[in-house]
Amino acid sequence: MAKDAITLAWNDMRRRHFATAIKRLESKADVYEDNFEYYLVLGIACLYVGDIGAASSYLQMARRIRLTDSRLLLAQAAIFLRRGDSARAIQYYLEIKENDPGNKTADAALAFIRIHGDYDTICRWVDTGKIEQFYPPLGFNPDKIALLVTPLIACMLGVAVVLFAFHRGQRYPAYRADLPQLELSSEEKSDAKEKDLSNQTYKYILSNKEIVKKYNDALRYFQTHRDNAAQIEINRILNSDASLSIKKKSRILADYLEAPDFDTIMDVPSYSEVAAETALYMDCWVDWGGKISNAVTYDNGSFTCDLLVGDETLSNYEGSVSVHFDSARDFDSSAYVQILGQVAFEGGKWYLKGRSVYQKVKK
Repeated sequence: MAKDAITLAWNDMRRRHFATAIKRLESKADVYEDNFEYYLVLGIACLYVGDIGAASSYLQMARRIRLTDSRLLLAQAAIFLRRGDSARAIQYYLEIKENDPGNKTADAALAFIRIHGDYDTICRWVDTGKIEQFYPPLGFNPDKIALLVTPLIACMLGVAVVLFAFHRGQRYPAYRADLPQLELSSEEKSDAKEKDLSNQTYKYILSNKEIVKKYNDALRYFQTHRDNAAQIEINRILNSDASLSIKKKSRILADYLEAPDFDTIMDVPSYSEVAAETALYMDCWVDWGGKISNAVTYDNGSFTCDLLVGDETLSNYEGSVSVHFDSARDFDSSAYVQILGQVAFEGGKWYLKGRSVYQKVKK
């Protein structure tokens, strides 16, 4: 009986013939459009060959169709782990444990991160291929003799356990840009407040100690990829009586913050928080859900709509916000939608600069 391309690709992958699996599936792209299993298998195959860009793209396509598949979450967690973003990887592993409490791969990955998940070790494991033990499992290679494979795997696990025990307690955050020029000088720390307060109005009046702490918190949040949390502290400083030099460094730090996607966004403020204190959340990113109304596409290709923020039935309606996109978007206005956007302010009103949208695919 003839087998379909996805089944054949899984067989290829079990034999570690990843390039063959990728070639086989890519030739069937028109047949399997919007097929979860197709995108998932392609993403895992690309992950195993080290093509992380393609893997991320295919896995994102799969995620638009289904969110909670353990294989999908393992693959996406592995990508974050490879990047040294242990905090984000942990979130995915914990989500796997909620849906699949007995998942051994998630258990092993969490143990690795907890005991020896420093960035240098992660880099070495990526370089040597050991990181693949945290990828979605493929099962035994049928081309190998099972009696030889089983002791080998047991030996590797034993070595891993020994390494974990030896390095217990060592854990370092995954840093990104090193910005020594943005560290506060001793003079800035001791004289953090603006001296001339005449004819000035500040939203936040902070002590010298509070200003230094808020700024250092912003740096720390930035280095651990919590850009929303960093932006909030930056906004608090910019709207306070902090010195001009500290405000200047805060603006420079803000330029290093990155736009997230639905998988990487953290520290999301609620609608009520933004509405009540917009200045504090300016330029923060949100991924709010709700229903669409008043959608308009303009001649220049831009698109605006109102997002009625709430749950799928709007029984917990929070409020409405205008969303502006640079290009047209195709929504099912009757269905629940999630929008990723950045808080902005213009013409005396706050709104969202839309980045991307997500709606479940109709079955």
